[in-house]
Amino acid sequence: MPLPGPRNSLTDIPGLLVGHAEDPAAQTGVTVIRTAGAWTAGVDIRGGGPGGRETAALEPQNMVGQLHALVFSGGSVFGLGAADAVAAALSAEGVGLQLHAGAPAIPIVPAAVLHDLANAGNKHWGLEPPYRRLGFSALNAAGKEIAEGRVGAGVGAMAGILPGGLGSASLDLGDGLIVAALAVANPIGSVYMPDGETFWAWPWEVDGEFGGHRPDFQQQVAEPIPELSRLDAMGRLQTGANTTLVVVACNARLTTAECTRLAIMAQDGIARAVRPAHLPFDGDTVFALASGAQEIASGPRRQVDVGRLGSAAADCVARAIARGVYRGKY
Repeated sequence: MPLPGPRNSLTDIPGLLVGHAEDPAAQTGVTVIRTAGAWTAGVDIRGGGPGGRETAALEPQNMVGQLHALVFSGGSVFGLGAADAVAAALSAEGVGLQLHAGAPAIPIVPAAVLHDLANAGNKHWGLEPPYRRLGFSALNAAGKEIAEGRVGAGVGAMAGILPGGLGSASLDLGDGLIVAALAVANPIGSVYMPDGETFWAWPWEVDGEFGGHRPDFQQQVAEPIPELSRLDAMGRLQTGANTTLVVVACNARLTTAECTRLAIMAQDGIARAVRPAHLPFDGDTVFALASGAQEIASGPRRQVDVGRLGSAAADCVARAIARGVYRGKY
C-alpha cells in the first residue's frame, strides 16, 4: 500500500518550494508554488465561477504548456495582482521564456483566486490592494516546509459555514514515482458528514492525519447543501464566492496532455472530500505539474502509469482538503 512521503506534503516532489504570506487585518493571503525551472503542466476547471489567469497557456492545443510558478490567492479579482508580483520578481532573476536576446525573461505564472471578500477583514484598501505585496512576500518565503490550516491563501477561506484552510498530502507509489497535492478549501459544500466530526474523505485517511473519526452509518445522510439559509446570510450563495483550489504534482516525465489528464482525474478528490462539489457557485480548479525527473513506461503500458498517477493524485487531493480544514480547526 502506498504511504506518504517524508513530509506528507507537496514538497515531497523534489524541486518544489511553497511560500505563504498573510494580511491579518484584511483576513486574506497568498500562497506561491515555485518550480525548479520550467515544469510541464495542465489544468482542469470544473466550478461554474472560476477566477484565474494564464490557464489557456496550459491547454494542450496551445503553445507553452509549462509554468515557472503558480499562485493561489484570496481577494477574488484583486488577488490576481499577486501573480503579477511573482512574474516580475522571477523575470528580474532571469527566470522565464527568452524569446529575444536582451529582452526581459517571460515567466509563465498561472494563478487562481478564491472569494474571501465577505469575511470580517478590512477590505477598504482603495487603490492599493495588498496582493502584489503579498505575492512578493510569499515568493521570498518559499521553502520545503509547508504550514497548513489558516495560512496563505487559506487564511480567509470557509468550508460551508465553517472555517476552511490549506492542506497538503503525498503518496510514494514505491517504484520511484511520487504524487502530492496542495489544496485550499473554500467550498460552498460541506467537508463533514452529518455528525460534524467525520470528514467525507475519511476512507482515504492515513494514520489519523485529520482526526481519525469514523462515521455512524445509522445517521441520516446530509442535506445536499447544508444550512442553506445561513449560507445565504453569509453571502456565500453567489457566483465566484466559493471554490477549492488544487495543485497536484508528480516527478514523472509527462506531456501537457498527460498533465491535463492528471488534473481531470484529480478532480475526483474534490468530489470525495466535499459534498456537493463543482457547483455553479464554485470555481473548482486543479493544476497538475510534472518535474520530468522519472521516466515512465512507453507504449500501452504508459497509459496505465498515467492512470496510476491520476488515481493517487485524487486520493492526495481528498486528504489535502480534509487536512487543511482539520489543521485550521486544531
